[in-house]
Amino acid sequence: MIKMAVLDIGGTTVREEGAVVGSFREALGLIGVSGSSLDDAMETVIKTMGRSKLEVFNMIVGDDRLAVEGNREFEEAIDRRIDAGEMTAMPGAVETIEALKEAGIAVVIATGFSAATRDRLLDHLGWSDLPDLVASPGGRVRGRPYPDLILDSMITLKIKDVRDVAVVGDTVNDLRSGHRAGASVVAGVLTGTHDRARLESAPHTHILESIVELPAVLI
Repeated sequence: MIKMAVLDIGGTTVREEGAVVGSFREALGLIGVSGSSLDDAMETVIKTMGRSKLEVFNMIVGDDRLAVEGNREFEEAIDRRIDAGEMTAMPGAVETIEALKEAGIAVVIATGFSAATRDRLLDHLGWSDLPDLVASPGGRVRGRPYPDLILDSMITLKIKDVRDVAVVGDTVNDLRSGHRAGASVVAGVLTGTHDRARLESAPHTHILESIVELPAVLI
Protein backbone atom coordinates (compact mmCIF):
# COMPACT_ATOMS: atom_id res chain seq x y z
CA MET A 1 0.00 0.00 0.00
CA ILE A 2 1.30 3.45 -0.90
CA LYS A 3 1.62 5.63 2.19
CA MET A 4 3.31 8.74 0.74
CA ALA A 5 2.98 10.42 -2.66
CA VAL A 6 5.58 12.98 -3.74
CA LEU A 7 4.09 15.31 -6.36
CA ASP A 8 5.99 17.85 -8.44
CA ILE A 9 4.66 21.41 -8.83
CA GLY A 10 5.25 23.03 -12.26
CA GLY A 11 3.80 20.96 -15.10
CA THR A 12 2.38 18.33 -12.73
CA THR A 13 0.06 19.91 -10.17
CA VAL A 14 0.44 23.50 -11.39
CA ARG A 15 -0.03 24.77 -14.95
CA GLU A 16 2.75 27.29 -15.54
CA GLU A 17 2.20 28.20 -19.22
CA GLY A 18 5.88 28.86 -19.93
CA ALA A 19 6.44 30.95 -16.80
CA VAL A 20 9.47 28.94 -15.70
CA VAL A 21 11.18 28.93 -19.10
CA GLY A 22 10.37 32.62 -19.58
CA SER A 23 11.84 33.47 -16.18
CA PHE A 24 15.02 31.56 -16.98
CA ARG A 25 15.41 33.40 -20.29
CA GLU A 26 14.84 36.77 -18.61
CA ALA A 27 17.31 36.03 -15.82
CA LEU A 28 20.00 34.73 -18.17
CA GLY A 29 19.71 37.86 -20.27
CA LEU A 30 20.09 40.06 -17.21
CA ILE A 31 23.35 38.37 -16.21
CA GLY A 32 24.81 38.82 -19.68
CA VAL A 33 24.02 35.57 -21.52
CA SER A 34 22.94 36.45 -25.06
CA GLY A 35 22.89 35.39 -28.70
CA SER A 36 23.80 31.79 -29.49
CA SER A 37 25.00 31.34 -25.91
CA LEU A 38 21.49 32.12 -24.71
CA ASP A 39 20.02 29.60 -27.16
CA ASP A 40 22.43 26.94 -25.90
CA ALA A 41 21.63 27.87 -22.31
CA MET A 42 17.89 27.48 -22.91
CA GLU A 43 18.48 24.01 -24.34
CA THR A 44 20.21 23.16 -21.07
CA VAL A 45 17.28 24.61 -19.12
CA ILE A 46 14.82 22.33 -20.94
CA LYS A 47 17.01 19.23 -20.57
CA THR A 48 17.59 19.82 -16.86
CA MET A 49 14.04 20.85 -15.95
CA GLY A 50 13.15 19.61 -12.49
CA ARG A 51 16.59 20.23 -11.00
CA SER A 52 17.46 22.88 -8.42
CA LYS A 53 17.34 26.23 -10.21
CA LEU A 54 20.59 27.40 -8.62
CA GLU A 55 22.29 24.20 -9.81
CA VAL A 56 21.07 24.82 -13.37
CA PHE A 57 22.49 28.36 -13.37
CA ASN A 58 25.79 27.01 -12.12
CA MET A 59 25.85 24.43 -14.91
CA ILE A 60 25.30 27.17 -17.49
CA VAL A 61 27.61 29.94 -16.29
CA GLY A 62 30.20 27.92 -14.36
CA ASP A 63 30.65 30.64 -11.77
CA ASP A 64 29.20 30.49 -8.25
CA ARG A 65 28.75 34.25 -7.86
CA LEU A 66 27.10 34.69 -11.23
CA ALA A 67 24.91 31.64 -10.64
CA VAL A 68 23.63 33.14 -7.39
CA GLU A 69 22.89 36.41 -9.21
CA GLY A 70 21.09 34.55 -11.99
CA ASN A 71 19.05 32.56 -9.50
CA ARG A 72 18.05 35.77 -7.72
CA GLU A 73 16.92 37.31 -11.01
CA PHE A 74 15.00 34.12 -11.80
CA GLU A 75 13.19 34.18 -8.48
CA GLU A 76 12.23 37.83 -8.94
CA ALA A 77 10.95 37.07 -12.45
CA ILE A 78 8.95 34.01 -11.38
CA ASP A 79 7.52 35.93 -8.40
CA ARG A 80 6.21 38.58 -10.81
CA ARG A 81 4.59 35.86 -12.91
CA ILE A 82 3.02 34.28 -9.84
CA ASP A 83 1.59 37.65 -8.78
CA ALA A 84 0.27 38.17 -12.32
CA GLY A 85 -1.64 34.89 -12.11
CA GLU A 86 0.37 33.09 -14.80
CA MET A 87 0.64 29.94 -12.68
CA THR A 88 -2.64 28.19 -11.88
CA ALA A 89 -3.79 24.86 -10.50
CA MET A 90 -3.69 22.00 -12.98
CA PRO A 91 -7.27 20.81 -13.66
CA GLY A 92 -8.14 18.13 -11.13
CA ALA A 93 -5.01 18.64 -9.02
CA VAL A 94 -6.80 19.73 -5.85
CA GLU A 95 -9.34 16.93 -6.16
CA THR A 96 -6.52 14.42 -6.70
CA ILE A 97 -4.61 15.56 -3.63
CA GLU A 98 -7.76 15.48 -1.52
CA ALA A 99 -8.61 11.97 -2.76
CA LEU A 100 -5.14 10.70 -1.86
CA LYS A 101 -5.33 12.21 1.61
CA GLU A 102 -8.79 10.77 2.18
CA ALA A 103 -7.34 7.36 1.31
CA GLY A 104 -4.69 7.78 4.00
CA ILE A 105 -1.82 8.70 1.68
CA ALA A 106 0.40 11.54 2.87
CA VAL A 107 0.98 14.09 0.10
CA VAL A 108 4.28 15.88 -0.35
CA ILE A 109 4.58 18.81 -2.75
CA ALA A 110 8.18 18.85 -4.01
CA THR A 111 9.91 21.27 -6.37
CA GLY A 112 13.17 22.63 -7.67
CA PHE A 113 12.01 26.12 -6.64
CA SER A 114 13.54 27.70 -3.56
CA ALA A 115 11.48 27.46 -0.39
CA ALA A 116 10.58 31.16 -0.64
CA THR A 117 9.28 30.90 -4.23
CA ARG A 118 7.51 27.62 -3.45
CA ASP A 119 5.71 29.11 -0.47
CA ARG A 120 4.78 32.24 -2.42
CA LEU A 121 3.22 30.09 -5.13
CA LEU A 122 1.35 27.83 -2.72
CA ASP A 123 0.03 30.86 -0.84
CA HIS A 124 -1.12 32.44 -4.13
CA LEU A 125 -2.97 29.23 -5.04
CA GLY A 126 -4.49 28.92 -1.56
CA TRP A 127 -2.64 25.63 -1.10
CA SER A 128 -0.62 26.43 2.01
CA ASP A 129 -2.58 23.87 4.06
CA LEU A 130 -3.31 21.40 1.24
CA PRO A 131 -0.25 19.08 1.32
CA ASP A 132 1.03 17.26 4.38
CA LEU A 133 4.56 18.44 3.64
CA VAL A 134 6.46 20.64 1.19
CA ALA A 135 10.03 20.06 0.01
CA SER A 136 12.69 22.08 -1.81
CA PRO A 137 16.46 21.74 -2.22
CA GLY A 138 18.57 23.49 0.35
CA GLY A 139 21.27 22.86 2.95
CA ARG A 140 22.06 19.16 3.08
CA VAL A 141 19.11 18.26 0.81
CA ARG A 142 20.08 18.13 -2.85
CA GLY A 143 17.61 18.64 -5.68
CA ARG A 144 16.66 16.18 -8.38
CA PRO A 145 17.80 13.84 -9.86
CA TYR A 146 19.18 12.99 -6.42
CA PRO A 147 16.69 11.14 -4.18
CA ASP A 148 17.15 13.52 -1.24
CA LEU A 149 13.80 15.34 -1.43
CA ILE A 150 11.98 12.00 -1.28
CA LEU A 151 14.11 10.35 1.39
CA ASP A 152 14.12 13.45 3.60
CA SER A 153 10.31 13.58 3.33
CA MET A 154 10.14 9.92 4.36
CA ILE A 155 12.14 10.68 7.48
CA THR A 156 9.96 13.67 8.36
CA LEU A 157 6.71 11.75 7.85
CA LYS A 158 8.08 8.56 9.44
CA ILE A 159 7.51 6.39 6.38
CA LYS A 160 9.29 3.11 7.09
CA ASP A 161 9.77 1.59 3.64
CA VAL A 162 10.69 3.15 0.27
CA ARG A 163 8.30 0.65 -1.32
CA ASP A 164 5.43 2.57 0.29
CA VAL A 165 6.27 5.66 -1.78
CA ALA A 166 4.98 7.01 -5.11
CA VAL A 167 6.71 9.78 -7.05
CA VAL A 168 5.00 11.78 -9.80
CA GLY A 169 6.39 14.45 -12.11
CA ASP A 170 6.58 15.79 -15.65
CA THR A 171 10.35 15.60 -16.20
CA VAL A 172 13.04 12.97 -16.61
CA ASN A 173 14.70 14.25 -13.43
CA ASP A 174 11.51 13.66 -11.43
CA LEU A 175 11.50 10.04 -12.60
CA ARG A 176 15.19 9.52 -12.00
CA SER A 177 14.90 10.80 -8.43
CA GLY A 178 11.97 8.48 -7.75
CA HIS A 179 13.83 5.51 -9.18
CA ARG A 180 16.96 6.28 -7.17
CA ALA A 181 14.86 6.56 -4.01
CA GLY A 182 13.43 3.07 -4.60
CA ALA A 183 9.80 4.18 -4.91
CA SER A 184 7.31 1.50 -5.98
CA VAL A 185 5.45 3.90 -8.25
CA VAL A 186 7.41 6.31 -10.47
CA ALA A 187 4.92 8.03 -12.75
CA GLY A 188 5.44 10.60 -15.47
CA VAL A 189 2.64 12.97 -16.50
CA LEU A 190 2.23 14.43 -19.98
CA THR A 191 1.11 17.90 -18.91
CA GLY A 192 4.52 19.51 -18.55
CA THR A 193 7.94 20.05 -20.06
CA HIS A 194 8.96 16.61 -21.30
CA ASP A 195 7.00 14.60 -23.86
CA ARG A 196 6.17 10.89 -23.81
CA ALA A 197 9.32 9.82 -25.65
CA ARG A 198 11.58 11.68 -23.25
CA LEU A 199 9.73 10.42 -20.17
CA GLU A 200 9.78 6.85 -21.44
CA SER A 201 13.57 7.10 -21.76
CA ALA A 202 13.81 7.38 -17.97
CA PRO A 203 13.07 4.68 -15.36
CA HIS A 204 9.32 4.65 -14.68
CA THR A 205 6.35 2.46 -13.83
CA HIS A 206 3.57 4.57 -15.36
CA ILE A 207 3.03 7.32 -17.91
CA LEU A 208 -0.19 9.24 -17.18
CA GLU A 209 -2.06 11.75 -19.29
CA SER A 210 -2.43 13.97 -16.22
CA ILE A 211 -2.44 13.99 -12.44
CA VAL A 212 -6.16 13.09 -12.39
CA GLU A 213 -5.28 9.50 -13.33
CA LEU A 214 -3.16 9.04 -10.20
CA PRO A 215 -5.84 7.98 -7.68
CA ALA A 216 -6.81 5.04 -9.91
CA VAL A 217 -3.17 3.89 -9.78
CA LEU A 218 -2.61 4.32 -6.05
CA ILE A 219 -5.97 3.69 -4.39
